[in-house]
Amino acid sequence: MTTAEIARMLDHSVLKPEASAADVDAGVAVVREWAIGYFCVQPCWVRRAAAGLRDTRARVVSVIGFPHGCDRTEVKVDAARRAVDDGAAELDMVINLGALTSGDTSDVASDIAAVVRTAPGVAVKVILETAVLTDAQKRLACRIACDAGAAFVKTSTGFHAAGGADIASVRLMRAEVGPSVGVKASGGIRTWADMQSMLAAGANRIGTSASAAILMEQARG
Repeated sequence: MTTAEIARMLDHSVLKPEASAADVDAGVAVVREWAIGYFCVQPCWVRRAAAGLRDTRARVVSVIGFPHGCDRTEVKVDAARRAVDDGAAELDMVINLGALTSGDTSDVASDIAAVVRTAPGVAVKVILETAVLTDAQKRLACRIACDAGAAFVKTSTGFHAAGGADIASVRLMRAEVGPSVGVKASGGIRTWADMQSMLAAGANRIGTSASAAILMEQARG
């Protein structure tokens, strides 16, 4: 793959809660310089990011229920609606982890489906937080997300103490969702070697705050 093709697979992320307007603007500059495909920000920064990228092909992504997934469904729905109104073209929502680990699959499914219905035509990625799930729970979460209309399943928020993306989870997720649903690896991916490993395991989108470093490393060969 060329550097340009790799850049289009990246969700460049500025998600730290202490990130300032200047940090978001710096992220916009990285996305513009490298023609990165996507820019993932907190809901309060969607308008600023969309304005900064208005004349580019980059799409703005907003997180929903981030980072814990514990918001009530109606709160997630309202957040999704507002994010789309502000210019988000994709939504990364955190699954209701407590419902999943309790075995309440109907609540997990209805939570995801409500966000998907709220944003027709907008790709919804469902964050599983794989580091805290068993393999059986990961498979179940993937099936629920697919049935609820998710466009992608995603490994991690990158903010859980248990860890981020890992190759085994990405491979399991790809096997479970098949070729028609995307797999986004996110959490701790900082080098070109990290990205290559995730792509080889089956990811087709990469979330990282280290986009420029990865692309510079890849371009150097």
